Amino acid sequence: MIVQAIFFYLFACICVASAVMVIASKNPVHSVLFLILAFVNAAGLFVLMGAEFLAMILIVVYVGAVAVLFLFVVMMLDVDFSQLRQGMLQYLPIGVLIGGIFLAELLLLVGAWTIGPGIPQSITAPIPPVASVPNTAAIGQVLYTRYVYFFEAAGMVLLVAMVGAIVLTLQHRVRVRRQDIGAQVARNPRTSIELRRVRPGQGLETNP
Repeated sequence: MIVQAIFFYLFACICVASAVMVIASKNPVHSVLFLILAFVNAAGLFVLMGAEFLAMILIVVYVGAVAVLFLFVVMMLDVDFSQLRQGMLQYLPIGVLIGGIFLAELLLLVGAWTIGPGIPQSITAPIPPVASVPNTAAIGQVLYTRYVYFFEAAGMVLLVAMVGAIVLTLQHRVRVRRQDIGAQVARNPRTSIELRRVRPGQGLETNP
């Protein structure tokens, strides 16, 4: 029990500190690296709780795909963050209002938090205790039956966040050639192909 408590506090402290650094770091690349560190420590907490499937999903999906994708997007796209921050003051009242609502909800939650001795026994088990169902199957039975609407809502939120990130980072450059679907469809062999007969030993002259 002492070893488990040591690892729990170690993972929890590093996870909280890295989560704070995600929003406190000025460099976006450093923020993504701290986010990866927070995911790794959260996976360690899941392993201590016996939810090895969630720990594996957190490492494979979030660290291996999402966070690394964020890192490559931030590093490869030449995003002018100073330009994105322009006009931020006009949205400051709305942000302060939403932040105040979240803070009030957290204070109400912490103020009404109580721990009873019978709470662990009253938690609804996802599967019957007598059935030997693996962890993955148990999560699937609960996720796609009882919480299927919340699961779909979370997917919609992630989709909106992805579209918003694409819109924010999309920049139209003047000197970049883009694909014109209408011009490509309207092409025909007579206007796009020109056959020339080249004599032996002579090159092809092109008009300047």
